[in-house]
Amino acid sequence: MSGAEGGADLLVCLLAWTRIEKRLSPTDSPPRHRARRRQTGRSAPLLLLALCLSSCVKPTPLPILGDVPAFQLTAQSGQPFDSKSLAGHVWVADFIYTTCPGPCPMMSSRMSRFQASTADTPDVKLVSFTVDPEHDTPPVLAEYGDHFKAQPARWFLLTGDRALLNDLGLHAFHLNSVDGSLVHSTRFTLVDRQGRIRGYYSSEEDVSMPKLLHDVRQLEGEKS
Repeated sequence: MSGAEGGADLLVCLLAWTRIEKRLSPTDSPPRHRARRRQTGRSAPLLLLALCLSSCVKPTPLPILGDVPAFQLTAQSGQPFDSKSLAGHVWVADFIYTTCPGPCPMMSSRMSRFQASTADTPDVKLVSFTVDPEHDTPPVLAEYGDHFKAQPARWFLLTGDRALLNDLGLHAFHLNSVDGSLVHSTRFTLVDRQGRIRGYYSSEEDVSMPKLLHDVRQLEGEKS
């Protein structure tokens, strides 16, 4: 594939993603802000887009940007969550909080669509860390996750010790502190099977989401 052809194919894929974004409307809000909206029949176009992306961009090695250390937190189910359960899985992480009036609903909407777009590869996991652990208890996170159709076996919404969350946000992911200010990054982080950070992606740019999907597919195809 020539550079021009690859660029044209990528443009087609980005346009397809944009059309899907408009159809699915990333304006969903947490339960206390807006009523739940039905989201039926959405996985099919996203799966088609995923197939398109596999041929859009020529694979290039992804950089290794750091390591995520082992951690223990609590999932929305109320059960202890050990990061060992993520070993051997490609996963995508973000930082949010449930009462966020700003970007969090959009981020979680996109995470929900990403969950749908990778339905054919359930080994891909999603992890959302709260930056408001005092308020975001497991029941609160469970309600929030239910609103965004989080599948408990794939998408983990985590809370726990503030100091541990702060250490993860600052020193592992290099994104933000968890210090009570509720200021947080709006980027998604891609982590490989060995717990290594392989990329950061803006949740606010349409072009980033197809690239994230492509890179997840690429890591899924790599040998462990």
